[in-house]
Amino acid sequence: MGDKKNLNNDEAINKIKDLADEMKTCMFCTYKNGKIQSRPMSALDIDEEGNLWFMTDKKSNKIEEIEANNTVELFYTKGYDMFLSLHGKATISYDRKKIEELWNPIIKVWMPGGVDDPDLSVIKFTFDDGYYWNNKHNKVVVAAKMIASLVTGITMDDGIEGKLT
Repeated sequence: MGDKKNLNNDEAINKIKDLADEMKTCMFCTYKNGKIQSRPMSALDIDEEGNLWFMTDKKSNKIEEIEANNTVELFYTKGYDMFLSLHGKATISYDRKKIEELWNPIIKVWMPGGVDDPDLSVIKFTFDDGYYWNNKHNKVVVAAKMIASLVTGITMDDGIEGKLT
């Protein structure tokens, strides 16, 4: 069985930054009529307070869903060794300064109007709590432990997991 380590405050924020930066894309989940609505998104920034910043078109379904219910879930995964789930609230902004700060050329793939597009909006996700699971060692050590477990029949869990608050 793996280790448990709950993280609070700055430790939690640092873990979120590390894992979200490594995994890049999450399933950004809103609610509509009591059902979860999911779509892949990548945070453009994770600030010092642990807020994740996303950009979208102000006419997108997620804006309407956030306006009706600002509870949001973010689910990250990478392979079989990194997982992060975050629960929190989203707020929408049309602040041009923040849009310019977050803009990078790759966003033009989804928003061809560019940084000056009047339909751009920013979503600020503020986490309330979450959960993480990842390996303590690098992939080579993890693979060796998995092979050893298969050969010996003994579980050699290399994971570490915990609550984030």
